[in-house]
Amino acid sequence: MTRPELVIAETPATAAALAAGRIADALAEAIAARGVAHWATTGGSSAPPLYEVLSRPPVSTRVDWSRVHVWWGDDRYVPVDHPLSNALPFEQVMLRAGRRATGTGGQPGVDPDGVVIPNQQVHVMPMAAAIASGGGTADAARAYEAELRRAGPEPDPDGWPRFDLLLLGIGPDGHLLSVFPGSPAWDAVELVVAIPAPTHVEPHVERVTLHPAVVGAARRVLVVATGGAKADVLARALRGDASPRELPAAAAAHERATWVLDRPAAGRIDT
Repeated sequence: MTRPELVIAETPATAAALAAGRIADALAEAIAARGVAHWATTGGSSAPPLYEVLSRPPVSTRVDWSRVHVWWGDDRYVPVDHPLSNALPFEQVMLRAGRRATGTGGQPGVDPDGVVIPNQQVHVMPMAAAIASGGGTADAARAYEAELRRAGPEPDPDGWPRFDLLLLGIGPDGHLLSVFPGSPAWDAVELVVAIPAPTHVEPHVERVTLHPAVVGAARRVLVVATGGAKADVLARALRGDASPRELPAAAAAHERATWVLDRPAAGRIDT
């Protein structure tokens, strides 16, 4: 498999800025080619700094946000307003930027330079409804799969959705999405999979994740990782000396991927 493009930034802030620019370019190119862009985003520590750059001019103005659909690669089984929710930073940082202006009578208005995405195009995983009904992660997974099949991107020949951009973080154990080393998600027949609470990493909370096959199906993958704690697993993934089942990060080491890393994260990579 061809090695992904590797971009090494001097600092985490620079990595966030470079990644934000790559996201804007990928979304704009998808809109130009197909009239719509489907972006599957992530949570974790790398997302808020990236959203800060992406939500402000000049980067924000490079995208026609009215044509963007936003999806999540995975999330924790908590309400969207919970601090552990992967969707909360997107609401607080990305969408807040489009609501800063004040309209008539002191009511919230719309910042023309901010990010305004139609509500029906922001596809948050339906954790709150599943929690309220007592249906659990399996119900949330089934409902999200139905939403993806209805409003998501076109599938590849094997039936996996071809996101125009899949944004991924990498955990210190090499996990991506909520697919941990040795995860049974690889054998699932469903597009969206319920995941038990992991015991080896925090937070110890149940998850819902897209099937890891979407990593290979996506038109573009963007991996953003910072910090020396991830240096070993990132180097192993790029060397190809572990299978994706053993080290899920290896699934993102393909020719349609770009990895944006800071110096400590790239410290063990043979460039």
